[in-house]
Amino acid sequence: MKCLVTGGAGFIGSHTVDALLEKGHEVRILDDLSHPAHTKNKTSYLPQGAEFMLGDVCNKENLRKALQNVDVVFHFAAHNSYLPDFSNLFQVNCVSTALLYEIIVEDKLDIKKVIIASSQAVYGEGKYRCPNCNRIKYPNIRSLAQLEKGEYELFCDSCNGMLQAMWTNENRVNPQSQYAISKYTQELTGLSLAKRYNIPTCCLRYSNVQGARQSIFSIHSGACRIFCVSQFFDKQPSIYEDGKQKRDFVNVKDVVAANLIVLESPKADYKAFNVGGGKTYSILEFANMVSEIFSKNIKAKFTGEYRFADTRHIFSDISHLRELGWRPQFSPEASIKEFVNWLNELKDVKNILADAEEQMRLLKILRKSKRDMTISRKKPQKLFKRTRPRIRAQVLAYN
Repeated sequence: MKCLVTGGAGFIGSHTVDALLEKGHEVRILDDLSHPAHTKNKTSYLPQGAEFMLGDVCNKENLRKALQNVDVVFHFAAHNSYLPDFSNLFQVNCVSTALLYEIIVEDKLDIKKVIIASSQAVYGEGKYRCPNCNRIKYPNIRSLAQLEKGEYELFCDSCNGMLQAMWTNENRVNPQSQYAISKYTQELTGLSLAKRYNIPTCCLRYSNVQGARQSIFSIHSGACRIFCVSQFFDKQPSIYEDGKQKRDFVNVKDVVAANLIVLESPKADYKAFNVGGGKTYSILEFANMVSEIFSKNIKAKFTGEYRFADTRHIFSDISHLRELGWRPQFSPEASIKEFVNWLNELKDVKNILADAEEQMRLLKILRKSKRDMTISRKKPQKLFKRTRPRIRAQVLAYN
């Protein structure tokens, strides 16, 4: 088959191109090589054997040209940023998707499948349970007032008991950021047009994807990049909140395997699937993994800061994708080692973390708690001291 991969010079895209070529498919890449994923209109890696087209997915003629004689589209070109460029998020993520289907319908193209890269972000805080009420909850993001107090867990809106995070399945979304809203809008656009015009389409909601070729230049690009680049430059990595935030991390090779499974399975058509790691880790646990792999004995530091609008806990139920025969095969340790090996191969690597953090502070994304956030691992209850003793007792019981 002839496959078009938009964003094919990027992190997930380039790995997917490699796998498609390995399976004998022809591949065309459409990518604008834009910052921050790429610098100076250059990429650190471009798959050999693929046809490359420099172009913008929001430019109709660029996209139309890229779609010629194509059987399958992997729509991976995307924009994600903490910057207040909200219109750009919707332009790249949503408008490009509408444009893709517009061209397919206008030109009567025989596209056999479209696979859209979505995100775990569409769930917001995800699924929780109140152990007191025994009710399932889908809470909104924590208020600024709560975060300023250094109170990071989520509480029941009925009884004020502390909520317990659960594996979040595909049944309900609750996007809480402009990026998340843009990705869910992208899903709705793709799936609704797909059903109307009989264009088999599948959306994949990736968890925290880790591995080689992940951009080191983007301020939003995750725990692996932040902790590894810090260790690389002998700096203490910063831990926001209390480090107990739970996440699932998935290796980019497992993501590629998921991409290929939904390509080949008609059962995936017109559906959205979670693609996650299947196991939870705290941010502090992940930071310690990185420290052990670098063997520099540089421990992460608690800064007393939080990123406003971050989710507290989120990890994805992958049972639906498992039913198609997919299983995550690689551990977070493997992902970290792959990223470190790739980092060591890069030339002119710069420590951009300090600039990124300062930029987030200027934009008021990264903020300081108003209480003293000196954290003692022996006495974590200090983080959750509340005015009502009953609630504080519930929090300590959870810890």
